[in-house]
Amino acid sequence: MPKRAATGAVGMSSSPDPAVQDYLTEVAHRCRDVVGDEVVGVYAGGSVALDGYRPGRSDIDVAVVVAGRLDDEAKRSLVSALRHESLPCPARGLELVVYRADVAASGRVDPGFEVELNTGARMDFRATFDPAARPPQDGSFWYAVDRSILADHGRSVDGPPAGDVFTSPADWDLAGLLAESLRWHLASPAAATDDAVLNACRAVHRVRSGRWLSKAAAGAAVVFDPGPLDPALVRAAFRARDGGPSLDLAAVRRFQLDVLHLLGG
Repeated sequence: MPKRAATGAVGMSSSPDPAVQDYLTEVAHRCRDVVGDEVVGVYAGGSVALDGYRPGRSDIDVAVVVAGRLDDEAKRSLVSALRHESLPCPARGLELVVYRADVAASGRVDPGFEVELNTGARMDFRATFDPAARPPQDGSFWYAVDRSILADHGRSVDGPPAGDVFTSPADWDLAGLLAESLRWHLASPAAATDDAVLNACRAVHRVRSGRWLSKAAAGAAVVFDPGPLDPALVRAAFRARDGGPSLDLAAVRRFQLDVLHLLGG
């Protein structure tokens, strides 16, 4: 087993929760234990990067960047070292993706991952070693959207700044991916959720402003400046998020279609 690297300070400039900080530090250590100097960096994305992490509800999103392709043995060893049964995740679950450095820097829109791992006490386990093996119905837009967030806001746990490693897709391509995400949510039987509404708010805010916000902050921005959208539904989504009444499916679908129209989709 490779020794842990002596260089490259592990730790983010800020953390939403000491347990999350400790967990991310150990994730980075274990990545280096398994693949050593192949690790370019380990980065927190998603709600942690966007200051939207909610204990007990949020996932922990991690991107690991490696210098080159990993063989199957290294992929299996990473999964074994990082799955919840080996390293308990303090959140709902861990969503970890491993990318080669050339993919992270490319701005391309395809998944392009080496490893995808979902694991946690309240998350179905999945380990995928090839994008082609991922079920098409699960959507392929997530990865480039996540890399865009990492390019702008990713938090380095170990390695150089995320903005030096990740490149966001072009704005036109990103708008297409966000429209695809709206169509995916529209087709989902669980579409009438606060997350579906606030995800739509985040998509339209990114296209309007060129900036990523957390789902909650994007929802607040839409309430402040709704344009043709329905701010009352966004307020209802915030109430549902805090344990209030469930949202009306028809109203959510109308809202999503309105956002899809704004995205040019």
